[in-house]
Amino acid sequence: MPGSVDFNDCFRTGQERRTIVEALAQFDARLASVVGIEPVAVRNALGRILAADVIADRDIPPHDNSAMDGYAVYFDDLSASDKTALVPGPRIAAGHPHTDPIPRGHAAQIFTGAPLPAGPDTVVMAEDAGIEDGQIVIRPGITRGAHIRRAGEDVKRGETVLRVGQRLRPQDVGMIASLGQAEIAVYRRLRVAVFSTGDELREPGDAPSAGSIFDINRYTLMALLDRLGCAVTDLGILPDNAAMIHAALAAAALEHDLLLTSGGVALGGEDRVREAVAQLGAIHFWNLATKPGRVVALGHVNTHAHAAAFIGLPGNPVAVIVMFLMIARPVLSRLAGANVKKPAAFRVRAGFDFAKKIGRREWLRAHLVPTPDGVTVEKFSDDGSGILSSMVETDGLIELAEDVAGVARGDLVDFLPYAELME
Repeated sequence: MPGSVDFNDCFRTGQERRTIVEALAQFDARLASVVGIEPVAVRNALGRILAADVIADRDIPPHDNSAMDGYAVYFDDLSASDKTALVPGPRIAAGHPHTDPIPRGHAAQIFTGAPLPAGPDTVVMAEDAGIEDGQIVIRPGITRGAHIRRAGEDVKRGETVLRVGQRLRPQDVGMIASLGQAEIAVYRRLRVAVFSTGDELREPGDAPSAGSIFDINRYTLMALLDRLGCAVTDLGILPDNAAMIHAALAAAALEHDLLLTSGGVALGGEDRVREAVAQLGAIHFWNLATKPGRVVALGHVNTHAHAAAFIGLPGNPVAVIVMFLMIARPVLSRLAGANVKKPAAFRVRAGFDFAKKIGRREWLRAHLVPTPDGVTVEKFSDDGSGILSSMVETDGLIELAEDVAGVARGDLVDFLPYAELME
């Protein structure tokens, strides 16, 4: 069953300004999965989140088998310094085990994956053997126990091979299949509704008008959510009408676990989304010591059945992406039942100089540059939060912690590839 989460407690902030480390620690301590569990076929398990540990009920491989095409022999029959002639034995193919023991002095032809017959303890590659006068001739220098895959050398019965909360990768799906499981228990996909507000917004494909812009952020957010395996509903562009926004959010909360938007959630003034969320549940503004992005709105919308979480991200396109990756992604991963891992940063030498304000964490858009001495990382030339091309033309983010005052050319910096941040 899904867990019960008090979003008002989880998202309440008791400080005027917080570091992102403090924010993530609070989410980690207070958030839990809000989704149920369902079985899926292994073929459809990619990207899903495990709802229970996967424990091996058998050894993998299940029996000793040959790692090569060749001959199964007794090592003690082989000469250490000269060729050895052996009597041809049976032919053993994968899926066709030979049940009778192999006599000493014999060499059984064996193929990759075939179970090792009783007796022989070594497999000689076909390239190290030949046929002379009707006998199998083995060259010297063979190693005892060579080219045998032992039962259980990959996975032993009773071993935990995958753990609850893990997002399944292709290799994980293969591991489940290797255990003979046709279905696996996973968390239901987190249901996320995405919307925008603003009379100036237009859909891509619409004819532009004076003062209008195309809705960028909604499409960016839906793509990011798709990458994380969420079940995404596009609520479109909501008009700047208090009653319509209130009704749309109340209806969406009935069928979704999370409501997500960007921009238009102001700290003050007559903002319709802020008013609707506050009326239907609660909303808290997090003033984070970060750049790009600073203020993030977190709250919830109540229904008779449950509460749907609400996240309001900044409005600038770069800040939307960065704050989604750094704040929204850990939150929705927790709600979806996934383990939240800290993205792996790689230490790379900077090819630039940069002055930074102490006390806040900054992420610089950057690209990798091969050099004769390895790789350096270069900062994108424009730091503006509205420059979406800076995300398109770079490889990842340089993360500068709160106590860092700047970067000098040649310094080692933490580089976070986009691929690492968007898994």
